[in-house]
Amino acid sequence: MTTRPRQFDLIAFDWDGTLFDSTALIVRSIQQAVLDVGGQKPTDAAASYVIGMALMPALAHAAPDVPKEKYPLLGERYRHHYLATQHDISLFDGVLPMLADLKARHHWLTVATGKSRRGLDDVLASRQLHGIFDGSRTADETAGKPHPRMLHELMREFGVEPERTLMIGDTTHDLQMAANAGCASVGVSYGAHATDEFHALRPLHIAHSTADLHRWLIDHA
Repeated sequence: MTTRPRQFDLIAFDWDGTLFDSTALIVRSIQQAVLDVGGQKPTDAAASYVIGMALMPALAHAAPDVPKEKYPLLGERYRHHYLATQHDISLFDGVLPMLADLKARHHWLTVATGKSRRGLDDVLASRQLHGIFDGSRTADETAGKPHPRMLHELMREFGVEPERTLMIGDTTHDLQMAANAGCASVGVSYGAHATDEFHALRPLHIAHSTADLHRWLIDHA
């Protein structure tokens, strides 16, 4: 019997706050959108907590005083503020070399994100990311986090069992989704959620930088 050199065949990454340095922009966009529709400005903590969730549940959670009839306008204003400045931000330093090393080891690399399909496709269209990811799921085409459907669909697409799948993210929503799907997880501390919230979800590792994440994946994934 031969042993497989990898612990994980399929690696799923969250996008915002894990690969893409967008946490502060998302927080500001949520806050401004709520103010635009007459709601009370969410705190930074309240706005960052919902990052990773599907858009409308996230906005509703962050702005409990905004009536439901204003939700379409709230979503429109969020997209306006986010799209106006999204090109001012970029991948975290070290992400591309990390992904290249994982690709060279023949892991399947995927994205499981609370972004919309259009929003993810826009960023994946960049030349530097062409051909890196083998698959992806977005919140508007399947169930939002922490429901496990995103991971279930990716595992089914690639024929990979849960014990051979790793989810990497910066929020409890990511880690809870992994637990719900029966998968292992790794948390990163440089995104939206404080790491003291991670421990109950038992990630294999908490990375404090992209370099830390890169090293752990090469040694353990």
